Amino acid sequence: MSYEFVYTRRAAKDIQKLDEITKKRIGKTLVRYGEDPLKYAERLIDSRLGDYRFRIGDYRVIFDIDHENIVVLRVGQRKQIYKR
Repeated sequence: MSYEFVYTRRAAKDIQKLDEITKKRIGKTLVRYGEDPLKYAERLIDSRLGDYRFRIGDYRVIFDIDHENIVVLRVGQRKQIYKR
């Protein structure tokens, strides 16, 4: 079962700020992770940001799963993504 990705406005802004190479790397990885997201995801301890995260190099993709959709909430570097 393949999940469909849904991006929030904030996630879309986060992605626009990235350089082209990073965008491609994250995009390719998300397509691969979309087949079985829970295999690659880690559950977040503090669920105020979201329920799960993907680790893609130094970047993190924060997301929730809603039926057959992966709702991407935030995308950013690991040093900055968890700060308020």
